[in-house]
Amino acid sequence: MRTAPTILHLDMDAFFASVEQASKPSLRGKAVVVGGLGPRGVVATASYEARVFGVHSALPMAQARRLAPNAAYLVPRFGFYRAISERVMELLRALSPLVEPLSLDEAFVDLEAGGTAWDERSARLAGVKLRADIRAVTGLTGSVGLAASKMLAKIASEQAKPDGLVMIEPGTERAMLGPMSVRTLPGVGPATGDHLRRAGITTVEEIAEAGEDELVRLLGKAHGHGLYAMALARDDRPVVAEREAKSVSVEDTYDVDIHDRLRVGLEVQRLADRCVRRLRGAGLSGRTIVLKVRRYDFSTRTRSETLRGPTDDPGVIREAAARLLDSVDTTGGVRLLGVGVSGLADYTQEDLFAQAAGERAVTEGPVEEHAPAPVEEQPEPAERRWPAGHDVRHTGFGHGWVQGSGLGRVTVRFETPDSEPGRVRTFRVDDPELEPADPLPLVLRDPEGGHGPEGDDDSGGVGLRSVAP
Repeated sequence: MRTAPTILHLDMDAFFASVEQASKPSLRGKAVVVGGLGPRGVVATASYEARVFGVHSALPMAQARRLAPNAAYLVPRFGFYRAISERVMELLRALSPLVEPLSLDEAFVDLEAGGTAWDERSARLAGVKLRADIRAVTGLTGSVGLAASKMLAKIASEQAKPDGLVMIEPGTERAMLGPMSVRTLPGVGPATGDHLRRAGITTVEEIAEAGEDELVRLLGKAHGHGLYAMALARDDRPVVAEREAKSVSVEDTYDVDIHDRLRVGLEVQRLADRCVRRLRGAGLSGRTIVLKVRRYDFSTRTRSETLRGPTDDPGVIREAAARLLDSVDTTGGVRLLGVGVSGLADYTQEDLFAQAAGERAVTEGPVEEHAPAPVEEQPEPAERRWPAGHDVRHTGFGHGWVQGSGLGRVTVRFETPDSEPGRVRTFRVDDPELEPADPLPLVLRDPEGGHGPEGDDDSGGVGLRSVAP
């Protein structure tokens, strides 16, 4: 591991929700929740105002509505987020040739490789300048972590949220990690966390004290070795430039083998939905659906089905996963299930009906797995679609965005990024004067009118100038 904190981790603050607040004057300083609005939808991102009520990413949308009934609930605009994300990534690439994007709003940067930083002082200056540049270019805020490894840099950026910078000085890592929860470490999810808790291990320091042999006994060789190294702050993973995901997948390991075939099927459906959320969070779709089943005897079966074109439709992926499960014998019990999608493409709205009806090829064999981070479903009505939060234009009232629709009506608030909060009007869903529109460029506001986390003026831009998507 290097001796200077020259690995930077950037995480944009409540990215999707912050973009929506920046482009919609009436939502600035208000609770905003972005995600799938259907019955099985989940939260992609919640603004900091919404988090006060307990709303967070991956929360079922129905539960979010109960916690924050007065929040604005919007369907994601991935194309717009992706355009703004590219502006941020350009700033990162100006710092170093080694930039490793993890999702639209998160990335690692090797500052040493770019000659940008070589010690603590130069690394901090680079982080401070980056945050200022992001505000100037996008009007949004990001949190920065600086450390000597990727794991520690990511932990530092979490501590920096919202809109801050935290540096972990070399030599202080063990003392900093010790009292933290085991869930702080990468790869320790709810199941592993519960397993460690039952063994009396709840902090990172207790992982180190337990010793490598005990962790291997509890978690298996690979996981035990890896977790022990992380507890000792050892992480030599390099920053990999422009890593391209070959697949997106999710999987769960069960403490007790599942024997009930109905329960196995329900778990596969749940995993398919989670996989879709990750696909959409990364702005991707894919052609090949993959099912992974590890049986009671540790034998692993994989099945895959290739569609005619890429999809991110939850119904199509659930159906494909269910068909694949039909070809796997689960007699004796299942200890692990996974669903993945490969053959990735940029997020697009495809003709899903043509995909579902197209020819399919079923194959057997291993498929590489990769899981970018995090988020949502986007079901819409079959008739003319007016997704909440999306842009529209009316021949008489100009540009606006959809507040909601139903019962043959659509409600629109007419405002632009540089206007005052606008008026609300309701139309028939088939009104010929109302059409979908492209997002307008963001406009940077005077710092005194900032709309970032905590409402401080650090979230605004300088002057009034547009930021084109």
